Amino acid sequence: MAHYIFVRVAQAVVTIVAVSMVVFLFMHLSGDPAALLVAEEATPEDIALMRERLGLDRPLHIQYVSFIRDFLFSDTLRSFRYYESLRPLILRSLRWTLVLAGGATVISVVLAVPLGTLTALKRGSLFDVIVRLFAILGQSMPSFWVAMLLILVVAVKLPILPVSGLGVKHAILPMLTLSFFQVAVLVRLIRSEMLEVLHQDYVRTARSKGLKETVVILRHALKNAMLPVVTMAGLQLSSLVLGAVVVEPIFAWPGLGHLMVNSVFGHDYPVVVGGTLVAGVLVTGVNLVVDILYGTIDPRISVR
Repeated sequence: MAHYIFVRVAQAVVTIVAVSMVVFLFMHLSGDPAALLVAEEATPEDIALMRERLGLDRPLHIQYVSFIRDFLFSDTLRSFRYYESLRPLILRSLRWTLVLAGGATVISVVLAVPLGTLTALKRGSLFDVIVRLFAILGQSMPSFWVAMLLILVVAVKLPILPVSGLGVKHAILPMLTLSFFQVAVLVRLIRSEMLEVLHQDYVRTARSKGLKETVVILRHALKNAMLPVVTMAGLQLSSLVLGAVVVEPIFAWPGLGHLMVNSVFGHDYPVVVGGTLVAGVLVTGVNLVVDILYGTIDPRISVR
C-alpha cells in the first residue's frame, strides 16, 4: 500500500507540474498583462517599466520557477488584478467552491441512491421509466442551460430563491445546477449495479435464510453495488470543482471558478496558474483517496 501511494503521489506531482507549465505558457502567449494594467495614454516606456516591475521581462523558465517558489513558500506573490497576496486569495475562493461541490455531492448521493435502488427493484414499471427518462435528460442538458432554466422558473416566474449572492439561499440554485447531471449519472449506475447484484447467489441465499427484504437489499445487495458508485462519486466531486468554472459566473458565486474566469479575461496569469495548481492538487488527491477506498470497501481488491 505504501509503495502504491508513493507511486500515485509521484505521478500526481508530475501531472500537476506539467499542467501548470502548459497553462503558464498559454497565459503568456495570450497577451501582455502589463498593457492592461497601465493607463490608456501610457507610452511604450511606461509599459516596459510595468513589465519590469511585474518581473515579466525575465526568461520564461526563470519566471515559472520563481512563481512556483513564491507561491508555495511565501506570500510575496500578488495578483495583477486584485493586488492581493495570491495564495490567500485563491484559498478563500476555493473554500466557496468546495461548499458548492460538497453540497452538490450530498444532494446527488441522497437523491440517486434511493432512486437508483427503487428503479432496480421496480424494473419495467412506470416509475422506472419516468426516472430513467429524467436521467437521460439530466445527462443531455449542459450545466449552463440548466442554470438558465432554474433561474427562469425558480427566481423569475416563481421568485422563491435569489439568483446571485453569498449565503445559504444563494447556494441552493448553483448546487442544484451542479447536482443535476451528477444525479442522472449515479441513478443509472446504481440501477445497473443493483440489477446485476440482485441476481447473485449470495442475495438468493440471504433470502432463502428468511431475512427481511429490507435487510437483504441494504446489507447484502446495496453494499456490494456501492463500489463503482463510490468511485464515480469521487470522480464527480473532482468534476464538480472543474464544473464550477461554468456555473459560478452565472450565479456570481465568489468561488475559484468565478475568480479564474475573471482572471483569464484580465490576463492575471498568477491567479490562473495558481488556481490551476490548487485545483490539480485537489482533483488528484480525490482520485487517490477513491483508489485507496477501493481496498477498504472490497477486501478482494489488492492494491499494489
